[in-house]
Amino acid sequence: MIVCHVGVTGAPDYLTRRESHRQAHLERIIALRVRGFCVAGGPAPDGRTADLFYRVEQPGDVTRLVEEDPYFTGGVWTAYHVRSFSRFLEPWAQPPVVIDGSRRVTVVEGLAADAEMASFALIEARGAGRMVFGGFFPDEQTLALMRTGDPDEAVASLAETGLWKPETLRARPLLHVL
Repeated sequence: MIVCHVGVTGAPDYLTRRESHRQAHLERIIALRVRGFCVAGGPAPDGRTADLFYRVEQPGDVTRLVEEDPYFTGGVWTAYHVRSFSRFLEPWAQPPVVIDGSRRVTVVEGLAADAEMASFALIEARGAGRMVFGGFFPDEQTLALMRTGDPDEAVASLAETGLWKPETLRARPLLHVL
């Protein structure tokens, strides 16, 4: 199976537009999760973007998963881009679905100086409870979902290992829905 990251762009009026599609979207995405196709996902606090993580047989399968979503067909999502992980460290457990915005996490992205060694740092971060999951794309870019809502703390957690190019590390908030 291939794990893909889907970066979604939301409509300018995301917060109002989503209401009529929200229940259908949540039911669908939760059903995909139960079937093993959706690893995790959630919006940015302002709704301008969202991040979804899908597990698929073929990279092209992601197109159907995104474009059949009620948020996409209803214009809540206006664009998306897909990246396939070359190495992915799975979450240990599926957390309960939280739709009230209370589970704030941080997405950290950056270039690993040595992806092989950096993978050990991700394993350690997950083991210590600092990371939910993460991985590497073919170009050695990293994406890690860190359990803290503090972007400085999330970046420091990876930077202090010395295994990432510090000038490339950046963080953004995410509401970890599922």
